[in-house]
Amino acid sequence: MQTGTQPAASVDPPGGPEPPTDAELISGATREEFALLFDRHAVKIHRYAARRLGTAEADDLLSQTFLIAYERRHHYIPDPGTGGLDGALPWLYGIATNLIHRRRRSEVRQYRAYARSEPAGRHTHEDPLAGEVASRVDAEAAQQTLARALAGLRQAERDVLLLYAWEDLGYAEIAAALSIPIGTVRSRLHRARKSVRATLGPAFEEQS
Repeated sequence: MQTGTQPAASVDPPGGPEPPTDAELISGATREEFALLFDRHAVKIHRYAARRLGTAEADDLLSQTFLIAYERRHHYIPDPGTGGLDGALPWLYGIATNLIHRRRRSEVRQYRAYARSEPAGRHTHEDPLAGEVASRVDAEAAQQTLARALAGLRQAERDVLLLYAWEDLGYAEIAAALSIPIGTVRSRLHRARKSVRATLGPAFEEQS
């Protein structure tokens, strides 16, 4: 199985045979077949891990995520609502998120480092908090303030918020990733946004 920093996404040749679905790749009996799943999704999983833990830890977490996925491939049950070529992404995000939980202190340190970094434009952080989080939670806040808000969230609420804001997953996909009901996704996202609003204060309210 291929591993390494900043993996390259595979591209299916135009006009060729229909590419196998994620479920078909996962059902493969060999590492070579399963490695195609890595080629398809490693970039997204690595990016997600790097944003939450930093690039150095993301490399190791990426490898662990796909090793665990391979070991548990026979337990994978395709979700009718998240099928096709990206059907396994919620499952992979769920594995990665569980691994991130074991590194909770590293994640909080990451956000605190963001909060101490200089504003964008004067200093280039290796993986700055981009504006997509702010836009998805209706806020146009400074990077440092937003980082402090993320560090202050409960872990379960931060998981939902970041899968929604960074990875652009829908409620059903987040529910599948975290093995929770959609109603719980909605309530956790609501609480996360409320907490972010309280931390960002007037700057958030003006943009809501």
